[in-house]
Amino acid sequence: MTRIVRFADDAGTVRTGVADDTGGVRAFPGAPLIAELLRLSVAELRALVENTAAGPAAVHEPDVLPLPPLDGLMELWAAGVTYERSREARVEESTEQSVYERIYDAERPELFFKSPPWRVVTDGEPIAVRDDSELNVPEPELALVLNRHGETVGYLVADDVSSRSIEGENPLYLPQAKIYAGSAAVSSGIVPAWEVDAPDALDITMAVWRDGEAAYRASTSTAAFHRTPQGLVDHLWRSQPFPDGAVLSTGTGIVPALDFTLHAGDVVEISIEGVGTLRNPVRAQRSDLDWLVEAINHPLTRRAHRGGSPE
Repeated sequence: MTRIVRFADDAGTVRTGVADDTGGVRAFPGAPLIAELLRLSVAELRALVENTAAGPAAVHEPDVLPLPPLDGLMELWAAGVTYERSREARVEESTEQSVYERIYDAERPELFFKSPPWRVVTDGEPIAVRDDSELNVPEPELALVLNRHGETVGYLVADDVSSRSIEGENPLYLPQAKIYAGSAAVSSGIVPAWEVDAPDALDITMAVWRDGEAAYRASTSTAAFHRTPQGLVDHLWRSQPFPDGAVLSTGTGIVPALDFTLHAGDVVEISIEGVGTLRNPVRAQRSDLDWLVEAINHPLTRRAHRGGSPE
């Protein structure tokens, strides 16, 4: 399995390339952004990836700093209420239950903007819960990597961290429940679409580790998806261009009961069959993610904030 990666060397130079199962990384010629790769068609990108992967490894992943694979004018969007469990959870928590019951079967899906590239974190970096929210959960999701033409070129593991108490109080509070520093995490490597045989039947598992033990475990499958991924993409692309492509997180089939909330110090571990694993420690103060601003121009800032092993 190959992965399209974005990384920084010890001098802070950011590059993109292809990583293999041994950890070898081959840089793309010309140092393109991920965003520039998403201006290509699927066929053009596949040819570039396969030609690059055939060359010798220039560096190895332990010797560089993996970065979130979003840059340029890319955007991270998300979908809601795309699994039956998500509908049940939204109805359970909300003062306006009928909103979620209707959207589940409506032709038009729930889609919302989640994050610009600079605010996205990746494997080992902290996610956060809002300090003005009593009930906060991770939401494990399969994310589609889409080129500027709306074609799916790859997949990521995503965590759409959310405040259930804020959204449950009023659906109009959804942007505050979903969009804040530390609420968006994705795995560090894009698995090309041509290497995933059955994206509609992938196992998704999640564990929340607390004090060395699993405080929560659950699993689902993309086979339980209530909508088609292409249907989500078609609606997202209506009436707006994405010149550098986008990432679309497709919704969650795992939502804990109302007696569970994330705590500072927890580690969230999400795995999607054939796509990868995403691990993130949890923080509970807004200032814990202030370093994201400095990391815009100084990517090695991220190195000091890496961690997240459940052991």
